[in-house]
Amino acid sequence: MAKSLTKSQTAAKLAELVTKATGTEISKKCAVAALEGIAEIAYKEAKNKFTLPGLGKLVLVNRKKRMGRNPATGEAIEIPAKRVVKFRVAKAAKDAILGAK
Repeated sequence: MAKSLTKSQTAAKLAELVTKATGTEISKKCAVAALEGIAEIAYKEAKNKFTLPGLGKLVLVNRKKRMGRNPATGEAIEIPAKRVVKFRVAKAAKDAILGAK
């Protein structure tokens, strides 16, 4: 299994792609700042459904309380209601990664 890209590798690839697409060279430092900026915006806007076009969206979901089971003892337990963050992958991303059906 291939290793995932590190932050600096991701920034280097982003800088390379932007340079190729626009003809204007940007540094890895600028690319890191852009990635950090996107993350910061996503954290602040997640409660309002933050969408990253072509990739997916972050949404805040309210889960209801439910009954679960302790796997060690088999005892029934109540799992309390809570709010969770979910990432919904865009159809374009699914098709690009998995291949269109």
